Amino acid sequence: MSTTRLASDIPATGRTADGTAFDISGPDGAPVMVLIHGLGLCRRLWDHHLPALAARHRVLRYDLYGHGDSAPPPLSGALCGVSLTVYADQLARLLDHLDIASAVIVGFSIGGMINRRFAMDYPGRAAALVILNSPHDRGPQAKEQVEARAAAVRDEGRMATMDAALDRWFTPDFRQDTPSVMRLVREWRKIVDPESYAAAAAVLAHGVRELVRPHPPISCLTLVVTCENDTGSTPSMSRAIGTEIDGAEVQIIGRLQHLGLIEEPAAFIGPILAFCERTKT
Repeated sequence: MSTTRLASDIPATGRTADGTAFDISGPDGAPVMVLIHGLGLCRRLWDHHLPALAARHRVLRYDLYGHGDSAPPPLSGALCGVSLTVYADQLARLLDHLDIASAVIVGFSIGGMINRRFAMDYPGRAAALVILNSPHDRGPQAKEQVEARAAAVRDEGRMATMDAALDRWFTPDFRQDTPSVMRLVREWRKIVDPESYAAAAAVLAHGVRELVRPHPPISCLTLVVTCENDTGSTPSMSRAIGTEIDGAEVQIIGRLQHLGLIEEPAAFIGPILAFCERTKT
């Protein structure tokens, strides 16, 4: 494993041959948990979750291609070539780089699409899945809205939909009371490679189709979580995901919107750790 430890209390950091930036923390020998962030974000999404999760797990965070500190996808004409499989392969190469055979894969939003694709493409390497605020079959009207946002990003740039996104992601009171968080989330999007962002936005819009009634079926232990007022990854979508994965658990967190993960970290930490404890993963 090629990593650099900065200090005893800071996660080990590294970069794979394909330019994937990562950090890893938690006790050696503990079960491995991988955290996948959402579109236009970065691995720092998990800053407030990391201490609790890393107390019981060896936690691996990484940046998707073109996000955070990671290089763009290793493709020419990325807008035409990026798919969910590209991101699933990115994760597989990262695990290979670190000699990790299997892990609990926690994915937020597009990350919850990537971990489903990973479980389909690499059976046995996902010890369990945690799918957070992730979309499923949207229906015609919502599908048109998401595809229109992806087109706007392609034509106008990665910040074109930012204001509307913050309205969808956070409750009004939180937006008003925590301007520093709004600035931080904006900064995360500003550092995303523009072409990579447009490509990932297209995957978010179109990639759900290959996850409906998944084939091959997803057979690992699974927890599906979303928020009551998440308009892009609704409770009905999470229940639908749950019905298509044998034995999946579904939990709905009240009041919050899409990025409730940032707004109330403890509301997510508890269910994730309880699920891992019940399933011994």
